[in-house]
Formats: sequence, C-alpha cells, structure tokens
Amino acid sequence: MIDLFDKLTQATTLLRDVARVDHACLSDEEVTGLLVATEAAGRLADTARTQVAAEVDARSRFEFGSAGLSMRHGHRKPVHLIEMRTRVSQSEAARRIRLGIAIRPEQTMTGERMPAPHPHVARAMIDGSLGLDSATAIIQCLKQARLGSEATPQRIDAAERSLVKTARTESADLVADAARVWREQLDPDGAEPRYEETLQRRGVSIGRERNGITDIHIKAPQLGAALIKAALADSTVPGAVPRFMSEEDIARGTETVLAVDSEIIAVARDLRSREHKQYDILLGVLEAGVRVTHDGPANMRTTGAVTAIITLDNLESGAGIGWLDDSNEPLPASVIQEMACDSGFRRVLLGNAGEPLYEGRLERYFTAAQRRALAVRDGGCVGPGCTAPPSWCHAHHVKPWSRDGETDIGNGVLLCPAHHHALHAGAFDIAMTNGKPMLRLHSYLDGPSEWMPVGRTRATLVTV
Repeated sequence: MIDLFDKLTQATTLLRDVARVDHACLSDEEVTGLLVATEAAGRLADTARTQVAAEVDARSRFEFGSAGLSMRHGHRKPVHLIEMRTRVSQSEAARRIRLGIAIRPEQTMTGERMPAPHPHVARAMIDGSLGLDSATAIIQCLKQARLGSEATPQRIDAAERSLVKTARTESADLVADAARVWREQLDPDGAEPRYEETLQRRGVSIGRERNGITDIHIKAPQLGAALIKAALADSTVPGAVPRFMSEEDIARGTETVLAVDSEIIAVARDLRSREHKQYDILLGVLEAGVRVTHDGPANMRTTGAVTAIITLDNLESGAGIGWLDDSNEPLPASVIQEMACDSGFRRVLLGNAGEPLYEGRLERYFTAAQRRALAVRDGGCVGPGCTAPPSWCHAHHVKPWSRDGETDIGNGVLLCPAHHHALHAGAFDIAMTNGKPMLRLHSYLDGPSEWMPVGRTRATLVTV
C-alpha cells in the first residue's frame, strides 16, 4: 500500500510540473501531442477515482450501521464523505459511485470474487482507453435495455464489446449514438414507455421578474424540442432573410447607401445577437399560433419543419421506432403516426446500402378549407369531455391514409394533441356514421362502452 501512495505522489509531482509549463511556448505538434497525452493520463486518473468511490460505497453499506466507513467519519451516506474529502459536488460523487460499481468485481457471500457487471468497460477503463463519458453512455443504455425481449446475456455481452471497440476510436457523442441504437435493438418495445416517461418530465417554469426580465425554463421532450429547434433554425441560418424584427430593430439597423446608379437607397441590416433573434422568432411563432397561422399575414407565418424518418411497416403498424432530425433519442412509431396523420408524409425508397432510389409525392393532408368545415361540424376537439377550440386541434384520419383512408371531411375529425395521442394509445375508438363522428370509450373493467355521437356544432343539433 505504501508503494501505491508513493506512485500517486510521484504522478502528482509530474503532473504538477506539466501544469506549470507555459503552453504558449510549445509548437503546434507539441500542443497536439500534449493534448492526447494529458487525456490519456486523465482517463486513468478518472478510473482510479471511480474505483475508490465504489470501494467507499461498499464499505459504507447500510447493514454495517455505525461501523460503516462513512458513519465512522460522521457522514450518513458515502456520497457525503466523498464530497467533503474531495471537494467535488454531490452529483459528481454519485456519478463516480455508480460508474465504479459497474466496473467493480462483485463478491459473493462466501467471499468469492465474481466478474464486474460490465467487464469489457472495466478492462477498457483500466487500460486507459475508455473515458468517463463513453463508459457512462454505454452502461446507461445497456441498463435501460436489460429487460428487453432481445436482451439475452449473449447479445448484451456482444453489445458491450462492440461499443467499447467503437469508443477506442470515436468520440463520446458517437459512442452514445451507437449505444442508443443497440438499446433499441435489444429492447424494441421500450421506446414507448421511455417516451411516456419523458413526457411526464415536460414543463415550463417561470421565474420571478428581475429588472424587467423573466427567466423561463423549458423542459422539452424530443418532438417539442425538435419543433422549437426547427422554428429557430429557419431564421438563424446564414443568409436567411431577417424575420420577426421589431420597428425599433429595423430603424436601428437601417442605413443609407449609394447605389451603382448614384441613387441613394435605404438598406436594413439585422444587428440583433443570436439570442435576440431566437427570442424574437419564438415570440413571433407563438403570436402566429394565437392568430391562427393559416389566416395571419404572410410575415407572421413560420416555415419551420420537422422531419421524421421511419419505415413504412412501422408507420402503418404503429410499432417500433422512428427518428427526428436534430434529436438523438428515438420516438415511438405511434407518435410519428400522429405527426403523419396531421401533416402527411413522403415515401422514400432505399436500396440495400441505404441509398435513396425514389422519393414519392407528399401524401395528401387536410386543407385549410377542410379544417374550417371540420371546425363547423365538430366545434373543436371531439375527445371525451374536451373543450379545446378548433385552433388547438389536429385533423385526424378516422381510417388511416396509409390504409387507403381518404382525406375527406367524411373521414376526418378534430382532436387536440392530448386526445390525439390518447386515441393512438387505445384509450377510445372513433368511427363515422352518416358523416358524423361517433366515440366509444375503453374500460379495463367493463369493456368498451356504447357508441355515442360527439361534437358540439353550434348550427344544428343532430341525433343519430
């Protein structure tokens, strides 16, 4: 043990010498080499810290009571002992413990040593080829997939081995992407509950106003975040025409220039920062939504779009997953069904190597005139007990377009996003009778209810 402390003391002394070097005096080649060498040393230091944290946790187990390591040092939990002795945050101490447990060899009641829960990750961290970020991504995704229908011990082992191999040459972000792909293969039915869990964490928190500014924090799931990003990217890409500029910003950025023909013209330049642009764009999109974008002035409409990629089989069945542009996490196919139901979709035929061979036309979706007719007939969302107005609603194909359902008033109903999602989740059924929507609730105790007419048209009362 003394030898171990001597080695750490020597390593600390050497690293202290490295930290004192004036890096501005180094050549480009030396800086690049130092970048790689210091990262290698840092990975090994991180491994040692996680191992020690896991050992502190093991010696502070609840069953030890007051004889546990952390209790003997006056701390109720090991995370508090690590926090106080190392001066790191509690969250960092907890992360070290979790990762250390995953790479620590287990011990049976008889004292027999067993392999670590993640042996490939453990070996790669010990030899210094795997960093904390990559290791955390691998372990987290494999933990999420462990109860999947395809997560046999052999496949879990193959996934871990493959991901560690990827991490030896690729960045942590690419490793995390690969880990998510493995997770979906091992647990093909897990996307739906993971998405539902994500939805439960959505929200907007509004802080107190200070000096005229209110902090608003948004927790957006994949679809919501993708929509916001698409709206912002639409007007912040280089060369984009300035949008949603206030009169003050236009006046501030307007300058007169002399044209080629000696004519003096006024040119408006966008002097806003990126943060200012994004705020103005988001506010403009919200205002456009309040005014109902189909009827608003042209400069108030957003052209942001979100692209979802999914196989036709998964789209038609509602099973499996799909992916959104600019989002790392997949979405359940049922959510993309809802998007396609409201906005249409394009068919793209791919070859064996994934190359696009043919892009089909945009499948028909409800026009503004059809939506107005649905608004007159339904009066808003036809979901059970819902009072959402037409401007909040999606136009839903009762018989799906993918199953030859027509984009026609007689095959469409209005549903708010929440009831649209509930319908696709099987909470109730909708059918059409004589051009009017009928609804049947599902009950796990009594079975389906009777069909009942829905809608609250203000023109006539029709009994079916």
